[in-house]
Amino acid sequence: MRIAMWSGPRNLSTAMMYSFAARADFSVMDEPFYAPYLATTGIDHPMREAIISTHETDPNKVEEACSAPVDTPHIYMKHMPHHMCPGFPMGWAESCVNIHLIRHPARVIASYAAKHENPTLADIAVVEQLALYEKLGGIVIDSTDIRADPEGMLRKLCDAIGLPFDTAMLRWPAGPRPEDGIWARHWYGAVHRSTGFAGAEGDLPVFEGAASEVLEAALPYYERLAARALS
Repeated sequence: MRIAMWSGPRNLSTAMMYSFAARADFSVMDEPFYAPYLATTGIDHPMREAIISTHETDPNKVEEACSAPVDTPHIYMKHMPHHMCPGFPMGWAESCVNIHLIRHPARVIASYAAKHENPTLADIAVVEQLALYEKLGGIVIDSTDIRADPEGMLRKLCDAIGLPFDTAMLRWPAGPRPEDGIWARHWYGAVHRSTGFAGAEGDLPVFEGAASEVLEAALPYYERLAARALS
């Protein structure tokens, strides 16, 4: 099984990668199209030059890597929908089990702003995520539901994709993984301190000004995905 897990940033995506990596039957890949996205768009992100100089920037070579055989029965690939620039190859994803990990945009905005100021609608990728879901189909799961009931929701997810559940998915060793992208130094601090999924989330953040405008614009896209989510 080749899983393509699509999510925006600050969305439990690294914890989910670590969860699947804890299984003996899975290999994992960490955002392989991130460097091509930065190189193509010219966008300024933390550690931009280090990412481009360390990781493959040719999207066609990344496609080959995403389709290549692995040493384990299954592979889990962490992807972000906004990394797929126009013209980037997408044929590889058609043979994958596509899963769309969502999170309420208020929580995404608050978390993203702690690492990179003044996030925009494009930064949180919810528009691109809905478009990708409509293109590829697949399973939708909400990160808030996973945090509230990790074992229950992971069992439901595994059942939905025809994969036996493994209790190893609930725990992982603290610290980085060898598959982490170089950007882990900036973004993955909380996950590196963790050994499992954090508990249920509290009340939604409240915003004023520009952040509230981003939230208002993002909500319709999130709500259309949330209506299709596993429950």
